[in-house]
Order: sequence, then C-alpha cells, then structure tokens
Amino acid sequence: MTSAPNSSWRDRAGSRFTREKQPALASRGMVVTNHPVASAAGAEMLLSGGNAIDAAIAALFTLTVVEPMMVGTLGGGVAHIRLTDGRHVVLDGLSTAPAAATADMYRPVSDTLPDYQETEGRKNAVGVLAMGVPGALAGWCQALADHGTLPLAEILRPAIRAASEGFRVTAYLTGAITDAATDLARDPGLAATFLPDGAPPQPGTLLRQPQLADSLRMMAGQGPAVLYGGQIGRALAEHMAASGGLITLADLEAYSVVERAPIVGKYRGFEVLAPPPPSSSGVHMTQMLNLLEGYDLGALGSGSTATVHLLAEALKMAFADRGVATADPAFVKVPVERLTSKDYAAERRALMKLDAAQDWTPGVPQAESANTTHVTVADAAGNIVASTQTINSLFGARFSIPGTGLIANNYMFNFDPHPGKALSVAPGKRVFTSMAPTIVRRDGKPVFALGLPGGLRIFGSAMQAVINLIDHGMELQDAVEAPRIWTNGHTLELEPTIDPSLDAGLSALGHKVQRMKHIGGGMGAVRFHADGMIEGAACWRADGTPVGISGGLARADVRFDPEVGRR
Repeated sequence: MTSAPNSSWRDRAGSRFTREKQPALASRGMVVTNHPVASAAGAEMLLSGGNAIDAAIAALFTLTVVEPMMVGTLGGGVAHIRLTDGRHVVLDGLSTAPAAATADMYRPVSDTLPDYQETEGRKNAVGVLAMGVPGALAGWCQALADHGTLPLAEILRPAIRAASEGFRVTAYLTGAITDAATDLARDPGLAATFLPDGAPPQPGTLLRQPQLADSLRMMAGQGPAVLYGGQIGRALAEHMAASGGLITLADLEAYSVVERAPIVGKYRGFEVLAPPPPSSSGVHMTQMLNLLEGYDLGALGSGSTATVHLLAEALKMAFADRGVATADPAFVKVPVERLTSKDYAAERRALMKLDAAQDWTPGVPQAESANTTHVTVADAAGNIVASTQTINSLFGARFSIPGTGLIANNYMFNFDPHPGKALSVAPGKRVFTSMAPTIVRRDGKPVFALGLPGGLRIFGSAMQAVINLIDHGMELQDAVEAPRIWTNGHTLELEPTIDPSLDAGLSALGHKVQRMKHIGGGMGAVRFHADGMIEGAACWRADGTPVGISGGLARADVRFDPEVGRR
C-alpha cells in the first residue's frame, strides 16, 4: 500500500512529517541513484539483458559525469553485492595512502572538536597532498568482471554519451559549484568546465565534458590498466611529480581491490548486513542496534524526545569506540567480536540514563597503531547491489589531472592528521569510511537494501532508516525521507521537520541542540515484496530518482502471421 502524494506520515506516538517524493514499483528490476540520467543508464543495462551488477556499474560511471562533485573514477568506495545464490560479497575499492606518506605529513590546528581534522594550509583537504591512491575504477571493473554479464565498453556507453553530448545541469549541481567556486577557479581544467565565463552554469544549461568523454573512451577500450600503469596513470603521476604530490606510477600499479565478508548483525528477528572495517558501518550499526534493541522504540515514536535522546546516546557511544578501534584491519587489530556482541551492548546499556545526556569514552582499549553518492540496484534474478562511492569532499581535492577531465579525490582527509592514533596516516594504509551500503534479510531472504552519501553522518542515518522500517513500520518512501538526527558528542543536530517543541526537552536533558538544513545526503533504497514486486525510493536530499523495469520480451512461441498483418 502506498500513501497518497505529499501525504503526512504519523506514527502511534503522534510524530509526523510530509512526504516529498513518491516511490516506484516494478517486477523485473529497480535502479535508484542520485541523478535521473544515471538511473536511466542503469535501467538501460537491465533493458539490454544485463543484471544488477551491470546496471550499478553503468550508473556509477554515468554519475562521474552528471554528479561530478560527488564521485569519480579517481575516487574510491565500497560495493555490497548479494548474488542470486544468496552469497554476500563486499568489494573494498577504498583509496590508500601513497608509499611516501607519513604520519606527520600534516600540521593539525587543534587537538579537539570541532577543528580536530583541520590542518595548516588545508593540505589534507585541498591540493595534491590531499589525494589518496584511487580505487574506484579498479573496484568497479572487478565487480563487473566477477559478477557482471555485459562488456565494459557497453557499460560505459551511457556515461560517454552524457559527457560528449552533454546533460542538463540541475539546481543541485549549480549550488555545489557555487559552494566550491573559489577553489575551482584556481584549477584551469575545473574552471573551464564548471565556471564558464567565471560563473557556475545555471540550471537547465547543457554541460558537455569532451576531455572526460575521451578518458571514458580510453577506459572502455583498455580497462582499468589505463589508470593503473597506463596513459591516464602516467598523466596523474607526472602531475603529482610536477606539483609536489606523493602518488607515483608504482603506487597505482600496486593498488588492489580487497574482497571482504560483511558484518551480520541481528535485530528483532532481522539480519542487518553491512561492510566490515575499514568501514565503520557494519561494526557500529550492529553495536547501536544491539544497544537500542533493549527499548521499545515503536511505542516511544519516531520523533519523540525519548527516541531522539536514545538515538543520540547510541551515536555518541559508537563514535567514542570508532575513534580508537575502527581502521584498516591490515594495520589495526579491530575488536569486531567484542563491539558487535549482545553482551557488550548490555554493558553499555546499563550505563545509559533516560533522563540525562552523557559524555562517552571508549568502551574498548586504544587500538595498536562527506560528500558521496550511492546506488541501490536489484534485478528479478535476485542480484542486489548497494554501493557507496566518493571523491570524498565536494569536488574532492578540487584539482583535475590536466588533459583528462578527471577530478582528484581528497581521501587523505579521512585519516587522523595527528600521529600515533589508530586512524593516523601510514604508507599503503586504507582510509576508513562511514559508508553503509546495507542489505537486510529475514529467514535468509532479502527484505530491503539501502545506502546514502553524507560523510561521518552516513552510518548513523542508515541505522535510523533501518529503525524506521523495522520499529516504526514505515513505508519505504517515508523511511528514506524521515527526519534524521546526528551527533558525535559535540552537538546534537536535528533536521527542520523534527518537531521544534523537542528542542527545550532535549536541552533540559543536557544535549546541545542545533538545527540543520539536512543531515546526510540523498538515500536510495529498494524493498522486496512477497509477491515478487520490487519497490524503489529516493529522498528529497538529492536529485534521487528510482527507475523500475516491468514488462519484458515477447513469449517464445509468438510468431508474426502475415495474413493477420494484411487485415
């Protein structure tokens, strides 16, 4: 059952908000991305006989063209794939620190929040020292080679078309360019593309990117080798050498995708599967859900003071542990079993206060040592892809590789700029991430899959969507659009549609309340109905668009009768 357009959702505790978009329902496949052109690219692959993996990779390549501020082949990310036989695979294509990187390569400006991550000269955020060794292209091509059915050249056709022939700029892209304009103007390639005549293109403008189209054609013809040792890789390494960067051709040639098994958490009879370290989501979503399982959130209501307080305390606990324990498992021993155990949740729950906010310190010992995109795709055969990918910050490191149209990531910003920490820089170390491409199943069958962009706020937002669906019984569209909260212990952020009357009550409990325009980015989700139908939904926080595929080819026994045709 689907609510009427712009209907107001209300739960049994009286919490309410108004839906802004509508879901799609289809029988043969569903593609949900944060741009309609990318959703169309994925649908094109399904219509061509491809599977969900083909569709997801085509959509991601197209997003590098139409959502260039968020994602690119020089970025990195995580793909959570559920195959037709029920196996779950996590492909880790996250960036790594170059071999020449060191723990003291940046000069931090503060040892406390909110400026803890900032460095002198913004060197970990903007410019060549902010770029990590890219993993996106390798990850996408491996997913396609291992689990896809269509050739790479066919997968890349929609992206090449969008880059060479152009696409219409949305207000969302214009706003992003405006926000980053000062830095974009310093790079000749980015300025020429995104600041023609010195100003951002207005919504509706046709934006062409011929250099990017040429790079995509090279990828179609040569595969990932063009970056990891080939022509584009040499161009990147030469630019680094000439500009004081650290990435070399040897770094690119040494890069490899890591295949991992997801963390499987159990919550009220459901299994919640999400990526393991160096992603925060699997461990800490499980940790928070274990903690919250001891409370009747459905009875408390989705937007009540009591529920917001409990969510905030769970988030603060998770972030306290994340800061010391979740990192690249090749460098840091992460206490996964301890953090995801029901016993640990019970210990932490016993310390919680329902009538007061608290400051939380880690419950595990120190370990040894925001702008993203997401696609959710499902096909009728049972393949599911939930993949979150990024160049990290808005327009990444805000420079391009000359002559390629490719934008550099600023993944080095994800490392702790302070030496001697679990998350500090080390040569070859993978960046940690909050990415949360999540698939939930019950009795071994998939129930829904979801994910979103949003930096640190990702896995907390994904956890809230899981609670919306399981505890509050929301329909899929309402679950992705519902107001969110976030905190890491500094301030408690609330979206505007959370009842303003809650501010006083939350402040009285000790929370430092701050209202935000939005928390996290555009969530995309699919839900699997008992009758075999697939539902898709995208929220108001981005240009998200679900595209569903129904119908199909003619029955095998259908033949054209020329006598009928003459009548």
